[in-house]
Amino acid sequence: MVHVNNKKSTTATPLLGGEIITVFRDQTPIKKPSIKIPFDVIYEDEYLAIINKPPGVEVSGNKRYTIANALDKALKKSNQEDALLRPEPIHRLDYPTSGCLLIGKTSTSVMKLNRAFQEKKIDKVYYAITIGKQKASGTITSPLDGKSCISHFEVIDTVASIKYKALNLVKLIPATGRKHQLRKHLAAIQNPIMGDNQYGTDGNKGMGNGLYLHAYSIKFIHPATALTISEHIKLPKKFTRIFKQIRL
Repeated sequence: MVHVNNKKSTTATPLLGGEIITVFRDQTPIKKPSIKIPFDVIYEDEYLAIINKPPGVEVSGNKRYTIANALDKALKKSNQEDALLRPEPIHRLDYPTSGCLLIGKTSTSVMKLNRAFQEKKIDKVYYAITIGKQKASGTITSPLDGKSCISHFEVIDTVASIKYKALNLVKLIPATGRKHQLRKHLAAIQNPIMGDNQYGTDGNKGMGNGLYLHAYSIKFIHPATALTISEHIKLPKKFTRIFKQIRL
């Protein structure tokens, strides 16, 4: 797939400077399952898309039933020269989490959006319902897996609960992107997310309505047009059944 001065190269080909390097893309179709998963496409153009990931579905992995395996049927084929054979998720959301998921449709877009994530130039806002009396706002800095980790939170509203004493609608802004970061951080301050079977307390497990964590919005600079893209997905009904008067 790599030629140097119009000749096939190997890992032993020396480069002295001034050579013409040509990189080809493998056109061999990737044999992966193609399935249908019902989800809304919030934004789409020739370069990228934003979808509303439903809860209870893996974003990617070795399983057949994943968002990654459903993208080629749900999204339009890009007309760009470097269009991917199959669109790719740029980041991940946990299996039980719903909301904004960013998808790349071209090689260049995937590369630039991945870099934007690494450079913390993509802003994401989550909402969760947490259990127990909670501070009005704060920043959680507990390290995870030996790595620095920062989560900002703000309590938007609180309702009384016979079982939990209090339920809080919490706005969450992760400044870093560690695995299960928000779930672990909120559990660490004794305000676990409602329905969290992994990090919640015993009385909080198996609620029947899944995890109350939603990726509400995403904002970034478009990798091709340089325009600001800002999209949000309203809270699921299970949130608004508890917090009926909320207008975000």
